[in-house]
Amino acid sequence: MTLQHPIPGSNTDLHRLYQEMRRVRSFEERVGELFVRGQTAGSMLHLSIGEESAAVGVCAAMQPQDTFTTHHRGHGIFLARGADPSRMMAEIGGKEAGYCHGKGGSMHIADMGLGHLGANAIVGGGIPTVVGAGLAAKHKKTGAVSVAFFGDGATGQGILYESMNMAALWGLPVVFCCINNQYGMGTRIDQATANTRLHERALAFGLNGETVDGLDVEAVTAAARRIVDAARAGKPGFLAVDCYRFYGHARKDKSPYRDAAEEEAGRQKDPVAHARARLIAAGLATEADLATLDAAIDAEMDATIDFTIAQTEPPLSSMFRDVYDPTEPEPEPVRTRLDRVLARE
Repeated sequence: MTLQHPIPGSNTDLHRLYQEMRRVRSFEERVGELFVRGQTAGSMLHLSIGEESAAVGVCAAMQPQDTFTTHHRGHGIFLARGADPSRMMAEIGGKEAGYCHGKGGSMHIADMGLGHLGANAIVGGGIPTVVGAGLAAKHKKTGAVSVAFFGDGATGQGILYESMNMAALWGLPVVFCCINNQYGMGTRIDQATANTRLHERALAFGLNGETVDGLDVEAVTAAARRIVDAARAGKPGFLAVDCYRFYGHARKDKSPYRDAAEEEAGRQKDPVAHARARLIAAGLATEADLATLDAAIDAEMDATIDFTIAQTEPPLSSMFRDVYDPTEPEPEPVRTRLDRVLARE
């Protein structure tokens, strides 16, 4: 990670981690704004506000050759990995300038250049992909680790356990990262499983496993480095990052399943605010320094909305691009086929 808006004297990991979390937070706020305006593609949008330390901490432990998959709440992960926020916002807005030319939208962004093997709206759907990526990395000796990011709801999916077993059996450079935001849609984790120490399930399969408090991004980064480094050496791992989802499952979800007191307590577990307070308490930055940094980040993210609105939607002629083999003829539209058949008659 590089400081695009450096704080005077900002030469510590905590400075960098704070900046990246603040960028994720600001981006997500603007994504929500674009959705409210009715200018996003699709009818669903899932925000990761409150989960920034998981995205930033784990990505800080990864190397350039590493790959990953995300779930439907993956904007922050991709941004922390180094994505261009303007291209991300354009994709969410369904515009041609987006990473997938506006065809993926919020839940299906991918970019092989940054090792993003794809976001997936199916719960747990991206998990088995990293087993294949890990197997390829092992045989090709690329030194790459593949990380699957998913929510606590995916721990009820059998594919996770099949994937962990295969990764352990074959000694693959794979990490399973569960961002435990306490809710699978509207079901609280302790109402879905008797044992909420999720990493203990991985231990049974022979993986390394840890649970870390997502309030502290430095602790998340340290745990991620232990798990990722061990995976690179052939011992796959599982990391659960405990955090709190500030908002409902999707942008329109008013979370009636949580009372106001719980939400207020949950939002006190704010990794961005915690890192900010730690920087100031340690004398590493002043309020003025951070205010300047925050303003620069907000301006950067404001520009993503202006950029997106100014872009065009993908042309109809691109409908089959990236779907069919480019060397083969494109499918004939139904109307064209009907006109041709009727003309013969």
